[in-house]
Amino acid sequence: MPFTRADVLSAAQRSLAAAAAHDRDGWIGLFTADGRVEDPVGSTPHRGHVAIGHFFDTFIGPREISHHPQADIVVGATVIRDLTLQIQMAAALTMDVPAYIRYDVKDTAAGLQIAALSAYWELPAMIRRFLRGGLAAGPAGLALGRAMMTHQGVAGSLGFLRGFAGTGTGATAVFADFLDDACGGDEVGVRRVTGDVPITAGDEDPRSASELLRLLAGGRWDKLIRSGRSVAARVRRDDGQCVVIGEVGRRGEHRAALTRLRVFGEIA
Repeated sequence: MPFTRADVLSAAQRSLAAAAAHDRDGWIGLFTADGRVEDPVGSTPHRGHVAIGHFFDTFIGPREISHHPQADIVVGATVIRDLTLQIQMAAALTMDVPAYIRYDVKDTAAGLQIAALSAYWELPAMIRRFLRGGLAAGPAGLALGRAMMTHQGVAGSLGFLRGFAGTGTGATAVFADFLDDACGGDEVGVRRVTGDVPITAGDEDPRSASELLRLLAGGRWDKLIRSGRSVAARVRRDDGQCVVIGEVGRRGEHRAALTRLRVFGEIA
């Protein structure tokens, strides 16, 4: 059956509502049978209801989580939520985590369900903030470690640490330079950085470097987040905003380089 933007957005919004309510069965039931949770992006994904349940028991169930949304962008069956998560790790330790959460929604016999949840946030930065919590961080860290070993095991715990992938690659600087050129209307600079990099609106709609420039020129970018080997930032213009997601790798012996660019926005 056809579905509307409001339908897709509602399916995504139910996820954080169920998490905040500690509704384990309700949260897991939002996902398709083969659903995937990659949180943070770069870590090993959790696939299927059993694994998603282990994720809930490790990271959501034991703590209070609230969120402060800045914007929701809907492109087809994909929602990008621009928000800050507020996570209470212990009575004396609450952390604010800037994030983008991507939801890929699928029409099923049970209605609209989440096929994939991908959360972009910076694991190294969160660890640093956690350690600055001082004495309050000790018991919280031990509790999280026990939960990870209980529900994830050694393989799952190591998979979570894959979220550190890409640290020190120069991805942030490369992406920031690209955003400066694009928002500043520097077509030569944009073409130099993008080269033959695949550019799409959403996941599948191809765009040229010139079309990308028309989307971003005159905008103001901020909230750059590196998650694994991905980088994301929002670009605001007077007629709306978009979230740009890049993938960064290495080419030969050269410094980090963009390997893919996707733009999610509801602007022309």
